[in-house]
Amino acid sequence: MVKVEDRMATSVFVMPIIPGKEEMDRETLQHLASPGPEHDGYAAARRAQGITREAVWHQRTPMGTFAIVLMEGDDLAGAMAAMTHGDDPFNRQFREFVKDVHGVDLAANGAPDVTPIIDNSF
Repeated sequence: MVKVEDRMATSVFVMPIIPGKEEMDRETLQHLASPGPEHDGYAAARRAQGITREAVWHQRTPMGTFAIVLMEGDDLAGAMAAMTHGDDPFNRQFREFVKDVHGVDLAANGAPDVTPIIDNSF
């Protein structure tokens, strides 16, 4: 995570996508981003966690497809703790989705371990 005084914290990390689950990941995330009850639950959960922006890209590599995830907010460590251990229905369902599509058990493994190397502004 990078915290610069004049902007919010930003975190970028990758998550592997289980082969054959790329379309499920894309469709589920696009569904959450579209108006409707699921979007309302998603947006409410992210707002409650203090997340102000979340973006996801897919990158195909020789090692498989990865989701590149960007999150911004004031307290990303707290947000990730809520996401990985929150007991509300959305976070429980989201953890199951991540486990099914990415093969990562957020409740057992916690937040991604990201080490910033550089963060330059030019």
